[in-house]
Amino acid sequence: MTAVFIAASEETHAPPRFRRVVELDRPRSEIVSAVLRWSAEGVADAWIGETPASDMLLVPGWTAYERRLRYAEADVAALVSERFVLGMQLADGWYLGRLGWSGQARIYGDRGAVYASLRIVYTDGHVQTVETDATWEWSEGPVRSADLYDGQSIDAGLADDWLRAEGGAAGRPVVVSSAPRAELEPYLAPPVRRVATIAPQRTWTSPSGETLVDFGQNLVGFVRMRVCGPRGAVVVVRHAEVLEHEELAVRPLRSARATDRFFLSGGDDVFEPTLTFHGFRYAGISGWPASAPPIEESLEAVVIGSDMHRIGEFSCSDPLLSRLHENVVWSMRGNFVDVPTDCPQRDERLGWTGDIAVFAETACFLFDTNDFLSDWLRDVAVEQELAGGRVPHVAPDILKYDPAYGGLPATDTAIWGDAAVWVPWAVWRAYGDRGVLDRQYASMTAHADRIAALLSPTGLWDTGFQFGDWLDPSAPPDRPADARADPGVVATACAYRTLSTVARTAEVIGETADAARFAALASRVRDAFRAHYVTDGIVRSDCETVYALALVFDLLAEEDRERAGNRLADLVAASDHRISTGFAGTPYVLDALADSGHSDVAFALLMQTESPSWLRPVTLGATTIWERWDSLLPDGTVNPGEMTSFNHYALGAVADFLHRRIAGIAPLAPGYREISIAPLIGGGLTWAESSLESPHGTIRVRWELDGDTVRLEADVPRDCTAVIDVPGRGAILVGAGHHSVIGAVGSAHQH
Repeated sequence: MTAVFIAASEETHAPPRFRRVVELDRPRSEIVSAVLRWSAEGVADAWIGETPASDMLLVPGWTAYERRLRYAEADVAALVSERFVLGMQLADGWYLGRLGWSGQARIYGDRGAVYASLRIVYTDGHVQTVETDATWEWSEGPVRSADLYDGQSIDAGLADDWLRAEGGAAGRPVVVSSAPRAELEPYLAPPVRRVATIAPQRTWTSPSGETLVDFGQNLVGFVRMRVCGPRGAVVVVRHAEVLEHEELAVRPLRSARATDRFFLSGGDDVFEPTLTFHGFRYAGISGWPASAPPIEESLEAVVIGSDMHRIGEFSCSDPLLSRLHENVVWSMRGNFVDVPTDCPQRDERLGWTGDIAVFAETACFLFDTNDFLSDWLRDVAVEQELAGGRVPHVAPDILKYDPAYGGLPATDTAIWGDAAVWVPWAVWRAYGDRGVLDRQYASMTAHADRIAALLSPTGLWDTGFQFGDWLDPSAPPDRPADARADPGVVATACAYRTLSTVARTAEVIGETADAARFAALASRVRDAFRAHYVTDGIVRSDCETVYALALVFDLLAEEDRERAGNRLADLVAASDHRISTGFAGTPYVLDALADSGHSDVAFALLMQTESPSWLRPVTLGATTIWERWDSLLPDGTVNPGEMTSFNHYALGAVADFLHRRIAGIAPLAPGYREISIAPLIGGGLTWAESSLESPHGTIRVRWELDGDTVRLEADVPRDCTAVIDVPGRGAILVGAGHHSVIGAVGSAHQH
C-alpha cells in the first residue's frame, strides 16, 4: 500500500487539519524504530498525539513544485503510544498563498493536500505502516488563517481534543487528491527550524496608544506569547523593521499585513504562529488584557531559518566594522529561509538570482551552505529546463506565470542569469566537493551557450534588457536601474567571467572539448571588450563600477591596468570616499582598489561613515544590511522608494573582503587544502582575527599591529599547507600546526 495525498472534501474557511487514530500491532516495548515521512502541497506541521513530530518548520519548504516536492523525515519512536493520533495541520505556504507583489495566489494549485507515511518496525520483524488514505478525517481547528505575508490567526477558544485518541467530535471524510506533478524526494538542504530566541529589550506606548516592543535586533521569525485573559479577547501583533514618527513603519511592507491575531480561551494560552514568518525588530501589541502579566515578561521573538552550521567568524579593532560583519550574518540568516531570498518582510521574499550571485562567496564563508545552495541550484536547473535554457530572475520562478510581471521581461540578464555559473563555482571553491559541478554542469553550460548566442557580431553583450548596476546610489528612488555604468559594459564583463568560469569547470570535470570551446569564447569576449570599451585604460562610462569589474574580472591588457586602477582611485577620492556603485560594482570595488595598489583608498571607502557607505547604517543603529544605502533618510523617515527593505544581504558581500583580505584567509585550492594567509593591513585597524571551519579543520588567523611591527598567529589544519605573506616578511610556505610570524609595515599603512 502506498500513501496518497489527501485533501479536505470541501472548500474551507480556515486551514484544514487531518488525523488518523493509530493502534499499535504490538506492545510499545517491542518497537525497534518508528519513522514518519510527511509532505504537503502547502506547508504542514505534523503531530504524534499532542506532541510535534519534529522541530522542523514550514515543511516541505519551497521548491520548483512543478518538478520537485520534498518530504521531511523524523524519528518518532519515543512519541508513539499504544493508541495515538497521527495529525497534520495544513496551511497555504508557498504553494497556495500570495507570492510576489502583483497579488498572485494559488500559483501552483487550487487546493492544499497532505501526505504522511509512518513506518513502525518491531523486534520480531513485523512492520506496521500507517499512511494517508481515504480513511483519514479532517476538520477546521484553532488555526483560523495562515499566510506567509499576512500572518496567522489562532483561536485558542476552539482548542479541542482532536489530537487525542479518546473522545472528540468526529471529523469529515477526506478526498484523495490527484497525484502531485512533482516527484517526492528527501530534503537535501537543512530544514527550517527555530534557531534562537530574543527577549524584549524595551517596551513603551506609541502616540497612537499601541504598545511597542523593541527586540533590539532585526530578525526573521515570529513572536511567541504566553497570556491569560477573558475568553474571546483578541491580542493583535503587528510587525515592522523600523519606526517612523514614533510608530511602526509599515509602508515598506507594501501589501503584506504581517499581523498575527490571537483569540484567548479564558485560560493560560501559549501562541506560536509556526505557519508564517515575519521580518521585524519591532512588534506592536494591542488588546493586551489588563489582568495579564506585563508584556515584556510574556513574550519573546523566535528566530527561524534554514538550520545551517555557522563556520566563519570575523572581528577587528574597529567596533563599527565588527558590527557591520554581524549585520551581514543576521541578514544572511534572515534571508536563508529555505530559499535565498532578497528580503524577508514585504510582499516579495523571492529567490532573486542576482542577489546570491554576488553574495555566494560570503555565504560560503559564514555558514556551511554546501547542501543549502546545492539544493537551490537544482531548482535553478529545473526552471532553466522549463524556460528553454534561460536562467530566471528568481528561483523558484513564479514570474513565469505572469508575463507582464512588474514590467520585467523574461530575458537573459547578466549577474542574475550568471548565478547558474557563479554560485556552483563558489560552492566548489569553498568546500572542494566536485559533485556540485557535476550536477550543475548542464545548467552552467546551458547559460553559457545562451550568452554566446546573444553576443553581437562585435563579440559584445550589448543588447536586450539588463538590470545593470542595479541600485546605483545616484539613481532616483523610483528608477533603480538608472545607473551610470553602461549596461553593455557590465553585461560583457560578466559574460567574460561566466564563459571563463565554465571553461575552468569543464577542465575540472574532464570535458576537454568544452573547455577549449568556452575558453575561446571567453577570449573573443575579452578581445571585444578591450577593442570597443577601453581606450588607454579608460573604460566606457568612466564610473567606479566599470573599472571594478574590468580589474577584478581580469579584462584589461597589462598596459591598461595601472591607468584603470589610478582612474578608479581618483573617482573614489572625488566622491569623498563614498559608495558610488550598485549591485554590480559594490562586491568588487574594494578588491579592484587593493589589487591595483590603492589599498589606502579601499580602506578609506570601507571605513567611511557618511552616506552612502557601508558603515552609515551601522552608525544609525542598523542590525542588518539595508537594500538601499539610504533606506533611512537623514531626518529619520523611510526612503520613499517602493523597494525599501532593511534586511537585504546583497550589499553585505563586503564581508568577503573582511575575511579574505583584511584577515587574509583565502583558498589556494578548492576546499582550502591549500590556503593563502595574506592580511591587508591598514585603515587604522590595530588588530583583526578570523576563523573558518574548513572541510579539513579550523583555520585561525589573528594579527596585531604594534607601531610598525605586525605579529601574526595562524593555525593551519592537518594535511593542509599555507602560504603566509606578512608585510615586510615575504611569502612563507608552511604545513599544519600553529605558526607565529613577525613582519613590519610602513607608517602609511596605519592611516
